[in-house]
Amino acid sequence: MSNLQGPILVFDSGVGGLSVVAHLRAVMPGRSLTFLCDNAALPYGTKEDTWLIERIVSVCCAGARASGAGVLVVACNTASTLALDALRAALPIPVVGTVPAIKPAAAMSRNGVIGLLATSGTVRRRYTDRLIARFAAEQRVVRVAADALVRQAEQWLAGSPTDPYVIERSLEPLFADAELDTVVLGCTHFPLLRPFFETLAPRPMQWIDSGAAIARRTVTVAPQGRMITEGSDASFATAPAEPGMIHALKRYEFSAPQGIEPLRSEELQSELLNSEQPQ
Repeated sequence: MSNLQGPILVFDSGVGGLSVVAHLRAVMPGRSLTFLCDNAALPYGTKEDTWLIERIVSVCCAGARASGAGVLVVACNTASTLALDALRAALPIPVVGTVPAIKPAAAMSRNGVIGLLATSGTVRRRYTDRLIARFAAEQRVVRVAADALVRQAEQWLAGSPTDPYVIERSLEPLFADAELDTVVLGCTHFPLLRPFFETLAPRPMQWIDSGAAIARRTVTVAPQGRMITEGSDASFATAPAEPGMIHALKRYEFSAPQGIEPLRSEELQSELLNSEQPQ
């Protein structure tokens, strides 16, 4: 049964979703959050769709069960563009997704040329095609798959040095178009690297992500709920011993992660049956 008083469960394949945590804490100070990280399967953007849907649902159901969550925030563009419907069918709690900020970028672009910087999965997905057709049909959208930036963001947040060459090469297709003036950061890892992007950009650009919009939407579905009473917020991870991830979570005031396993097929079927029962 849905319990909106439970913590807000923030899910990502890695620690990129921590960029969304910052926005959530800004609009809901003191609200209890739990972070769920499927880092054992990182990166998502290069995985096969059918496998990913089952994986995302099984990990999120396990996380919701373990945390007693009242709301799930899917702070991952790849997971959202692929598995939101499946998650909403599997869980009896509100599910807030993350989608590339095509609509605001189209409204803000002066030249009508937008860059979409995302993982290869998000760049090629039909969901993204529909967003562009609906909100940016009159604009030119330059799609750039930059899977290598996910690892760079993970390294930076873990306190390890980034590779400037990898970041520069990933951005080159955007900078090659002289009319492009607005870039959608279509992966929650990428706002973490925005200072590097701004330094490398050959001219001023607008960098747009979905973090603030996700936080506003979460407030509407869970305006009140459990507050932190002491210590740090909890976290879960499918590979909890990874030291870089522990460092990143600590920077965002989460306790060291507890290990969590994706639900097995029979457990997942039970969750699906329970979610279909009248509430």
